[in-house]
Amino acid sequence: MRSSGANAPSQKEPYIRSRENPFFDGLIRSGDIRETRPKNCVSDTDISEDVIELSLDNSAVSGFNSESFDHSSSERWLKTSKIAPFIQMGILSEPIEPVHQKQFEYDHSPDRTPEADENHQALQSSPAIPSSGKTYTVIKRKEKLSSILLPLSAASYYNGVSPEMEIVESCESIGKLNAYLKARKDDVNAGVPGKFLHVVMGPDDADVGTVASIVMYSFYLNLTSESDQLCTVPIININRANLSSNVELKWLLDSCHIDQSSLIFSDEIDLSYYDLFGSLKIVLLKGSRIARKQEKLKQAVVENFYCGKGETIYPWVKTVTTGEDCSCCTAIADKFASFSPEILASKSFSKLLLAGILLDTANLKDLRCTSKDKYIASLLINGAGRYGCSGLYQLLRYKMHDLSSLQVADILRKDFKKWTGQESSDSRSVQIGMSCIGISIGQLLSHAENLAQEIKGFQFSEKLRALIVVSGYYNDEKSFKREILISSESAKLLESLLFFLDFNASRLPLKSLHFPGLKNEMKAYEIDQITSRKIVEHLIQEFVGIPKA
Repeated sequence: MRSSGANAPSQKEPYIRSRENPFFDGLIRSGDIRETRPKNCVSDTDISEDVIELSLDNSAVSGFNSESFDHSSSERWLKTSKIAPFIQMGILSEPIEPVHQKQFEYDHSPDRTPEADENHQALQSSPAIPSSGKTYTVIKRKEKLSSILLPLSAASYYNGVSPEMEIVESCESIGKLNAYLKARKDDVNAGVPGKFLHVVMGPDDADVGTVASIVMYSFYLNLTSESDQLCTVPIININRANLSSNVELKWLLDSCHIDQSSLIFSDEIDLSYYDLFGSLKIVLLKGSRIARKQEKLKQAVVENFYCGKGETIYPWVKTVTTGEDCSCCTAIADKFASFSPEILASKSFSKLLLAGILLDTANLKDLRCTSKDKYIASLLINGAGRYGCSGLYQLLRYKMHDLSSLQVADILRKDFKKWTGQESSDSRSVQIGMSCIGISIGQLLSHAENLAQEIKGFQFSEKLRALIVVSGYYNDEKSFKREILISSESAKLLESLLFFLDFNASRLPLKSLHFPGLKNEMKAYEIDQITSRKIVEHLIQEFVGIPKA
């Protein structure tokens, strides 16, 4: 049975499509203050009074015509069109002046409160707060991007695929970071008097994500530290000479305007000196164990940041942050977003963190990529630039495999490991290195006029008795190929190594390759099956006498 109120008329007011609400006043007013227009229709003459006519005779888009839409593919249109760019050379040839914050006037109305008077007096007596501004400079692009598969963008539509000019932003956030790095290096050069050396370091590696995490987390600890007894310093755990072989990292540091001279590498500081006097404290990033070459310093570890779940940590370490299957740069950016979100507005500052996230998560497409990675990447989107996250990722991937500007030693050092084994018959330790490259052995041979001499020079600099170059690449038929080049200091050691590999032919079947110019102590082979480089690595460890883990 229905209640008596069921048939009662609704108490809601009828909906009227009207714009008399004051919220819409700004939409129907012109530049001067007028009365609200009536609800009836507006005539054409009224529209012409209030609407500013936009002329289509714009010289900046003079190259645009209706025939451009006849093309079915926008990418084909980009290759054939010759649209004049909006940004002309003469307009932005000088740096743009910084935009300062607006100074608001004080309200002198009689309705102001006593609290407002007190705040106004406090502001008048306090020192002036420096305004944070940005400076933009237009410079000529150092490289052409036409050979890189970049995604289409609105900027490409007007400026072309590879513009000759680029706009460089200089802001306060990256200036503070460079000032911090320089101050800490000055402290290290002075011996860090009266303070603990608080080192932030990662594994024995120098990929983009690791370096970005080390620099940014040390900067965060420096900003949030409440102790004046700690000198927080980022240490990149490679030699400075190896930086040139990491093309993508060097390019990223340059594009983010990081002062590379202020960075400290592991060969530029003796951490054992500070550990001897008990003034060393180490924060480990992206791992629970210190690198093997610094094993003697493990007692100085005081914090593990972003180690994997289930990893065995040192029992004396109390501060442990476990990774949540997302990028380490994501966790650090999240800390900055909570502590000082405005610092992430800098393009260079956010670009460094975003690059680490994109490479760690394969452009946010890895199965281990989390929703937090995607959320933080959206906060850092300003750092991606005109081509977005996919464009930045493609640039980094291109730089990672670009060997055109590298010497042979840099190519071999790009992905290099070495092992020291048991004493040999001539009372010398067996030290063998392995370099992994992404080109064929034939391409490597064509990279230098005298490759044999270049390889021998690399072996001598790394004090290697033998070097195995492992090549992995795709041929013209899109088939994956694996090749190796073995170089030893003597024919006797080469014979011993080849006998060992022949004994393990079931794991590593070799097919001989013949290249002119190789010395007697060098042999090249094609691996006659799809083989991971881990198998080669395990065989080297067995040869030098390192037991299996």
